[in-house]
Amino acid sequence: MQKPDTQTYLVTGGAGFIGSHLSDALLAGGHRVLALDDFSTGRMENISHLMDHPGFELVRGNIIDEGIVDELASGADVLVHLAASVGVKLILEQPVKTIENNVIGTETVLKAARRHEKKILVASTSEVYGKGRRIPFSEEDDVVLGATSKSRWAYAASKMMDEFYGLAYHQEYGLPVVPFRLFNTVGPRQTGHYGMVIPRLVNQALDDERITVYGDGTQRRCFCDVADAVRAIVGLARHPDAPGKVYNVGSTEEVTIRELAERIKIMTGSSSEIVLVPYSKAYGDPGYEDMERRKPDTRRVNALLGWSPEKSLDEILERVISYVREQRQGAAVARS
Repeated sequence: MQKPDTQTYLVTGGAGFIGSHLSDALLAGGHRVLALDDFSTGRMENISHLMDHPGFELVRGNIIDEGIVDELASGADVLVHLAASVGVKLILEQPVKTIENNVIGTETVLKAARRHEKKILVASTSEVYGKGRRIPFSEEDDVVLGATSKSRWAYAASKMMDEFYGLAYHQEYGLPVVPFRLFNTVGPRQTGHYGMVIPRLVNQALDDERITVYGDGTQRRCFCDVADAVRAIVGLARHPDAPGKVYNVGSTEEVTIRELAERIKIMTGSSSEIVLVPYSKAYGDPGYEDMERRKPDTRRVNALLGWSPEKSLDEILERVISYVREQRQGAAVARS
């Protein structure tokens, strides 16, 4: 039997990078976790350490499956919807799947939340700011996206639709919905398979391969440790005044991608050469467009929760480098 202050959380994408860290935090807080994942991008190794935990249950399934989602939602107190198609590489290769997963999947989860009257958090992304030039990006800023002929923007548009959908459910039905926009969340367990820049550069550096920086390397980004992002998500899930607004969740420490590559090279002791790769070659899309800067205004989430990131970029890089090295050592031992 659950303790009175214990809640059950349904985490869609629970075997993913962020979902697995969120599950860790919730279980550590004494809560129960129902993790739903179809393993299209989630990995069993992310949650293998949780499989024997009495408060953790894994369900294999897709968020578009209304039956599975409805059954799990009925047994949860709070829904955290993280499942989505993510990563530039995947989005460019599978634009139809991206739109279906992100829009239809979110609709399915919202409908289940409404049927069972559950609070729901909906993960969004800094991508929705598109080509916006007002820095830092605030939740109420206008957004500018590229043409529909460029599939690069399908992800941003689909996640924006998720936000519209969630806020509409809040307005029309009174459902407690909390959309939150993640800005370049990074940390252990993240892979570079789908275009995630830090694990990709770290692996190249450790292999003494060429460290490939896409574009001219002057684009600026802010990277937030997954532990900090999870603290914000848990805080938004618990706070009664969170629903009905969108929240930026990210670091405000900026770095150019070229500078990022140089830091990683130094911190890994790599002999790699840093090379610039045109976007057209990196993604096979001659019309690929990127943003010069992406920095969040986090005053709203700070005012509500008192939240701000605790880990610096160097600390984040140290964590990722250590994790990748440990994974490689473990694999080497397994092969021997």
